[in-house]
Amino acid sequence: MNNLSAFDIIGPVMIGPSSSHTAGACRIGNLAKEIVDNKLKDVKIYFHGSFKETYRGHGTDKAIIGGLLGLKTDDSRIKNSFKLTEKEGFSFEFFPVDLDDVHPNTMKLEITDQEDIKTTIVASSIGGGNIIVTELNGAEVKLKGEYYTLITFHNDQPGLIAKISEILQIYNLNIAEMEVLRKEKGRQATAIINLDQKVEKNILQLLRDIPGIQSLKLVKPLV
Repeated sequence: MNNLSAFDIIGPVMIGPSSSHTAGACRIGNLAKEIVDNKLKDVKIYFHGSFKETYRGHGTDKAIIGGLLGLKTDDSRIKNSFKLTEKEGFSFEFFPVDLDDVHPNTMKLEITDQEDIKTTIVASSIGGGNIIVTELNGAEVKLKGEYYTLITFHNDQPGLIAKISEILQIYNLNIAEMEVLRKEKGRQATAIINLDQKVEKNILQLLRDIPGIQSLKLVKPLV
């Protein structure tokens, strides 16, 4: 109990009946919006487990769309989020799905932006409004929206992570947490690097220019 915060016990300030099914869904939408970082064109949302059974009654459907619109958990406009998408110009659909061995409050989002770039996200609402993204474009990740987070897709090769760390050190950017994930030696790998400070555009470009970096995103923390 000593490790629990008031946020964990009480939950966030929110619109809706459930911190997991409403506030958590909204925050998943917020984080997905940060990851895509472009105007949305089409969103397909697949509800698993308890989300699949109760999403209408708990307002999970309105909350995830509200989050994708950038609305926060306490914004009363969430209840009208479907209507608000008309102004933003993106379409959406909901589907039931079985995602096998995942948290019961899990959803999969297939997002197409206005440049026809597709992003696939699997995320769970784990209680008290807390969330975690567990999969991004088929790669295993652990992303909670608590830090400025660098996400890299890169070749699994010696020295690449050291080069990233060197550039961050030169610009006095502190790494709070880092995890490197790969499915097979020498193939594509993913780095999740949580930082205490924002990364400026010129530093992001230096990181993108490292040989072996396939793509790199900076995701801002949720507030």
